Amino acid sequence: MNVNQQTPMASPYGQPQPGYGQPSYATLGGGYPDPYGPYNGPSTAYQPGAPPQGTRLSLFLTHRPMRYGFYAVFSSSGAFGQPRGPQPGYGGPQYPMQQNYGAAPAPAPPPPAQKRLDPDSIPSPIQVIEDDRANKSSEPFTTGVRGQAPPLVTTTFQVKDQGNASPRFIRCTAYNMPCTADMAKQSQVPLAAVIKPLATLPPDECPPYMVDHGEGGPIRCNRCKAYMCPYMQFIEGGRRFQCGFCSCVTEVPPHYFQHLDHTGKRVDCYDRPELSLGSYEFVATVDYCKNNKLPQPPSFVFFIDVSYNAVKSGMVNIVCQELKTLLDYLPRENPEVDSAVRVGFVTYNKVLHFYNVKSSLAQPQMMVVSDVSDMFLPLLDGFLVNVNDSRMVIESLLDQIPEMFADTRETETVFGPVIQAGLEALKAADCAGKLFVFHSSLPIAEAPGKLKNREDKKLVGTDKEKALFQPQSGFYSNLSKECVAQGCCVDLFLFPNQYIDVATLAVVPVSTGGSVYKYTYFQAETDRERFLNDLRRDVQKPMGFDAVMRVRTSTGIRATDFFGSFFMSNTTDVELAGLDCDKTVTVEFRHDDKLSEETGALMQCAVLYTSCSGQRRLRVHNMAVNCCSQLADLYRNCETDTIISFFSKYAYRSILNTPTKTVRDTLVNQCAQILACYRKNCASPSSAGQLILPECMKLLPVYLNCVLKSDVLLPGADVSLDDRAYLRQLVSCMDVSESHVFFYPRLLPLVKLDGGSLPMAVRNSEERLSKGGVYILETGLHLFLWVGANAQQELLSNIFGTPTFSQIDPNMTNLPDLDNPFSKRLREIIDSFRSQRSRYMKLMVVKQEDKTELIFKHFLCEDKSASGGASYVDFLCHMHKEIRQLLS
Repeated sequence: MNVNQQTPMASPYGQPQPGYGQPSYATLGGGYPDPYGPYNGPSTAYQPGAPPQGTRLSLFLTHRPMRYGFYAVFSSSGAFGQPRGPQPGYGGPQYPMQQNYGAAPAPAPPPPAQKRLDPDSIPSPIQVIEDDRANKSSEPFTTGVRGQAPPLVTTTFQVKDQGNASPRFIRCTAYNMPCTADMAKQSQVPLAAVIKPLATLPPDECPPYMVDHGEGGPIRCNRCKAYMCPYMQFIEGGRRFQCGFCSCVTEVPPHYFQHLDHTGKRVDCYDRPELSLGSYEFVATVDYCKNNKLPQPPSFVFFIDVSYNAVKSGMVNIVCQELKTLLDYLPRENPEVDSAVRVGFVTYNKVLHFYNVKSSLAQPQMMVVSDVSDMFLPLLDGFLVNVNDSRMVIESLLDQIPEMFADTRETETVFGPVIQAGLEALKAADCAGKLFVFHSSLPIAEAPGKLKNREDKKLVGTDKEKALFQPQSGFYSNLSKECVAQGCCVDLFLFPNQYIDVATLAVVPVSTGGSVYKYTYFQAETDRERFLNDLRRDVQKPMGFDAVMRVRTSTGIRATDFFGSFFMSNTTDVELAGLDCDKTVTVEFRHDDKLSEETGALMQCAVLYTSCSGQRRLRVHNMAVNCCSQLADLYRNCETDTIISFFSKYAYRSILNTPTKTVRDTLVNQCAQILACYRKNCASPSSAGQLILPECMKLLPVYLNCVLKSDVLLPGADVSLDDRAYLRQLVSCMDVSESHVFFYPRLLPLVKLDGGSLPMAVRNSEERLSKGGVYILETGLHLFLWVGANAQQELLSNIFGTPTFSQIDPNMTNLPDLDNPFSKRLREIIDSFRSQRSRYMKLMVVKQEDKTELIFKHFLCEDKSASGGASYVDFLCHMHKEIRQLLS
């Protein structure tokens, strides 16, 4: 959905996919064409000693043998969800609940009245999230126990590192891996880890310690090159160690020798981070540097598009004004010391203007390169400078740029030569760095990397659609390769008013570990705040340059596939010209041998990078998980949020080569196989009418349905190709907490806001909204404030300063600063939501029955979607049908 659009229009209701989202599933109960019956109340939890806990939903149809109905048997006690208010305009079929269920049969000829499955009787994400909070937020999560699943991403908790990496750095899909490849294939549960190597930790947690092993560099296994970690076993009185990954024995260098205690542990074990903690950093020696010489500090180069659209929208002016103050906040490790990062400036349209801002100059000097077919750097001295030395000249330049181009008539832009110029600058300075490119339109001027407009709505949903997600030519892929070799990371800020071909322009940012930001129909007054907050965070955030990541595993499994923003020239090394604190790399594992329950499975993620001060470092994260020979143990220890994060990345990459319908079908099939395998092998025997879900996976259907209905896989008529390409690359780098709120947004009723706690969320469905209420919805990219038509006057006065619904201005992007506790607390909540996300969320006020309500409803993911996606209730029935087909 493009929430920047000024006049969002209703998208025509798309045709539902065959077998999806239809009002009733004829084949639900063994071929009987009846609708579903009501919920017969929760039954008691399982008895101790019963098979693994699961959630049972029995599907009963009226006047048929009992095994075909729909009632719910829950292992968790209590009803799901909140009491439901009347539902204004539910998009799915209506099933009036009958009071006389179970009374005498009705006469045969008229079909029975349809009964709608009660949404409160099916697993509620809100209930699961609240239960986890209640059980796991009070005690710190200690990582010393192997194979223990962490609290959910929605729970606030403290982590104590006792030998495995914190879940803030690594989350796994399963904390109990199957011992054999056959068992993994049978269950179809993906074995993967979402790794965020430079994640920022909360203030009450200690960042990884720095370890220096001296001139010889970090101690490593001789054979597999794993780094010293808690899984190395010291033997022979401490003179040698056996590797936990490959079992090879290595001599301990004399300077690292230490005696062992009576348990076989080194006596200095707890004094050394690498022997007692899951995460730590090593100082890397010159052997770990390019060309065996220590690196220079990185540089930042700013490229500002000064074509007609960029100037007219106000973008050029805003960027130049902001950079004057932002340059004081370049990344540094010690807040007391000036940043070592140097900066340079270029403006461009269909030619490039380089600026000499050497400190000895009275005024900046401009040099124009008009031959863009063979890009070169027209000056060496004075292009990359230290901010403090050249402050006066830089400020003078930033004041002059908007004036110089104020009356431009040049509408065409280039893009390829811009990246080439930045790459040449970093090569000349012999350093790594980042290019910040502010760009407004499709680069159609004659130059390398020139693009044509290829947007074609007719291809959407066809087999040819996949070509639109691939780059137009190989030019940018080749350029990316050169950028990565130099450690040149590219961040792209787009300000398009029409098609700009994100799929092609994003190739360089995605391959270099960079980011893409997009502000469609950018308007200075309404979008300035979002853009500036994104830019400030992007410039200041901690990051590493010229990085290489490798994931090592113990014998039995290996890393086979990687997802994210990076480049790979071989099958093992993930190369990142830049790696910031928000980026994740998702790794899939496969068996290449048997695993043993005794030793478990180990993984070690090592990232070699240059810090913003120019120091070469190695960050190491270690993770041990259990292994099991019983499927029940696997299903008892999975993390649904991480599984969904993996599935979304896998699906979003698949659409490059596979039609979207096939990708959706594959996801449904794999999910059905996971649940069918549980039903067949782990659940106690029961009627075929029961849908039985593993306790820790009972939300798999609702979350998977959100992925299937997402704009990338099932777009509405008003979702542009650029929006889909943008979201596709964005999701590939998301961590689990971001992908969770992206697919299942957070909806809070703004009732009593006293005290420090948040109101309890409600489920994402229109029928949970009350006309008399006000709700806030967060997606991680957008914030909506929905105002019911009958909201109380006092509530409206407290929030908006006006008691009447009609006087609320739907165009406001910030709430008024009112002097009452409710207003103050609401603004605190909005600020805290924004601080938790890597992108600034613009606030949109949505009045009930207003045209903007369509955008808001798009995110109510338990309902049927305008593009034909099924409601949660319908999808659960569809999933049950798929499972039964697999079992029969």
